[in-house]
Formats: sequence, C-alpha cells, structure tokens
Amino acid sequence: MLKKIAVQDLRLGMHLHELCGPWLDHPFWRAKFLLADPADIAKLNASGITECWIDNAKGLDVAPPAPKVESPPAPAAPLEHAAAEPQPPGPMPCSLNEELSRAALLVKKSRTAVMSLFSEARMGKTMNTEQCVELVGEITESVWRNPGALVSLARLKTHDDYSYMHSVAVCALMVSLARQLGQSEAEARDAGMAGLLHDMGKALMPLEVLNKPGKLTDAEYDLIKTHPERGHELLLGGSATATALDVCLHHHERPDGKGYPHGLSGSALSLHARMGGVCDVYDAITSNRLYKAGWDPAESIARMAEWTKLGQFDPLIVHAFVSSLGIYPTGSLVRLQSGRLAVVVEQNPASLASPQVKVFFSTRADMPVPLELIDLNHPGCTERIAGRESNAVWQFKHLDELWAGREALAKTGRSGARKT
Repeated sequence: MLKKIAVQDLRLGMHLHELCGPWLDHPFWRAKFLLADPADIAKLNASGITECWIDNAKGLDVAPPAPKVESPPAPAAPLEHAAAEPQPPGPMPCSLNEELSRAALLVKKSRTAVMSLFSEARMGKTMNTEQCVELVGEITESVWRNPGALVSLARLKTHDDYSYMHSVAVCALMVSLARQLGQSEAEARDAGMAGLLHDMGKALMPLEVLNKPGKLTDAEYDLIKTHPERGHELLLGGSATATALDVCLHHHERPDGKGYPHGLSGSALSLHARMGGVCDVYDAITSNRLYKAGWDPAESIARMAEWTKLGQFDPLIVHAFVSSLGIYPTGSLVRLQSGRLAVVVEQNPASLASPQVKVFFSTRADMPVPLELIDLNHPGCTERIAGRESNAVWQFKHLDELWAGREALAKTGRSGARKT
C-alpha cells in the first residue's frame, strides 16, 4: 500500500515509490527503489524535498506509535513493609568534549587489561571473566554518557596492539548498538562483555600467522578460521555468560549462511551474534593493519551497506548500527558544498546527515583555512555535506587531533598523526 510520509522519517528497508517535489530537485535518476544505503537517505535529507511516497508492500512501513497504556494505580504499601529502594539514575548524558578525557584514560586502562587477559590465555590459565565486569561497566557508563567518545577513540589503534584494542572497540560498539536497539543498561553490559571476549580464540593462534604482514595462505586462513571454536572452548572453562559464548562462537556467521564455523543462517543466528558480526567487521575495516591502512569511517559505513545487500549482515541491525554511529561517524573526512573539507566532530541524533563538523581546508584554494566549527543542523546553516572523502588520497596527518584534541590523544598514548 502506498503511504505519504516525511523524508525525515525514511529508514533503511523502506521502498521509495515517489518523491514529492520538482524533478530538478531529485537527487536520483530513478524514484522507485529499496533504500539499502545510508548515503541515499543522506542525499534525500540534503535535497530539500520534505515528503515522499513509500510502498509498504515492498518494504518496511513506518514504525507504529507506541500504544497508550494507562497503568492502574499502585496499591498502597503495607505499613509493615519499607518502601522499595529507588533505582540509581543512569549516567547523565554529556558532550563529546566532556567525555573525551575520561574515555581516553579508559582506553589506556582497557588496553592493559585485555593484554593481560590474552597473556593468561596463551599461558593456558583458566579464563576468569569476572575480572572484566568492572571494566565493561566503566565502558558502558562512558558510552551511556556519550556514545561517540569511547567508540571513536577505540578505533585509533596501531597494528602492534590491534588484537587487544579490537576487543575493546567491539565492546564499546556492542554497548552503543545495544543502547540504540533500546536495550537496558544491564543488557548493554552483557552485550559489551560479549564484545570484549569475542576474539579470545585469537590468543591461541600462532603469532607469526596472526601478525603476518602479507596475504595468508589457504592453510593459514583455515587455521585462523578455527579461532571462534578455540575461543569458545577457552571460555567454557571459565565464567563467561551465555551471550559471550554465543558471540564468540558465531560472530563470523552470516544471515545468508556463507559464514563460519557452522554456516548458520536466518533465525538460527541470535540477535547478539548478528550484532557481533556487524561490530567486528566495522572495527576491522576502519583499523590500521600490518598489511593495509584502515578505511575512513564514512567509507566503511557505505561499504557495509553494500555488503548488506549481498546478505552478509542483517539489514535491521545495520540500520540501528548506522543510527548509533551516524552516516558520517565521528572522525570522518567530508567535503562540503562550498568545496571546503571538514572532519566530523559530533553527531546530531535528530539529523544523521547533518553532524557538527570542523572545517580546516579549501579544495578551491588548495590550502588550509582557519578552523571553523559548524553545526550543519543549525536552522541558519546553509552548508551541507556534498560527499565523503578518503584520506588515503589527501594524506592529512592531523585529522584525529582535529576532532579528539591533542590532550585526549596523549592520554590514550597516541599522537595526533594518523594517515587514515
């Protein structure tokens, strides 16, 4: 059935039937197609067209409004029983700048903790995951205060500590995704613990294979593909949760059945396994490795949207993941319509296509310009993002310093120089 909705209400999985507005304003040469790429939604939001028609027989419908349920009055508590203790409030939201300093120290602390965890595993010690509970709790609280700070800082890893920091990054991404999916803070902690432990099997892989700078041979790749089962066996001997065991074993499975180790597909894959698969791949492709430089965050989101069409990921999980990070995640290099280049410094949840950016370079003059912070979602702002840029081409060495600041990078043990 056709339904007219606001462009701002479009989401991945909807089938676009018609755009309302002058043909010259349309950002596409066609109007009828399934929305599967976050960049398409960004183009629509930036086009100036405010309404469109969708066909909910061919794609997702708008989410129904939550039903109003009137709660019956609570019975008075008997005098002999004390009133229930009030629940402690969750972490208060704060800006990216406010959270970066705390998140930076937490990144450094997390790296040390995971290095110790991997070392114990290599020595054959029983996995005591209880020691990770406090760490995962701190990571969850940081993400609850501001999801962009720790998630973005954890992406800044070197190939030397990739295995350790990958676990920290996937932990933070899992918490952020769980939060976006409407899970409670306790459920998010459970997902975060699964993210932290998902790659423990890598601790049992030969270092010369794990850290090989070139392409793996077929035999080496087959060996690396055993890490989910090896990690699962390792965690079985300790105190890991059912969620952690599930994600460890199944984070390389795919909805289309082409994953490993068991080739599971469809409903055989749990929600957490699907979440783990998305978070694991995003951090892997945005990270610097011995054999390749990481992709820009916005480029990675676009690539994952394409892979979703091919059956690698659950579209609904990817949609929530993009909503949690933004179409242009913090740290992305973008080109504005004015021809200036900017780095994304913070998201605007009300408009994923219009984050806050810091302008620093003019492509027309081919030279740096005075730094300028612009909120693209401000009512009076005339700038828009024209597209993403690859720093593999530009080779700017100070992008991370522009959004994170020198002080936060120093606290993580990083400098501001990073080519991608």
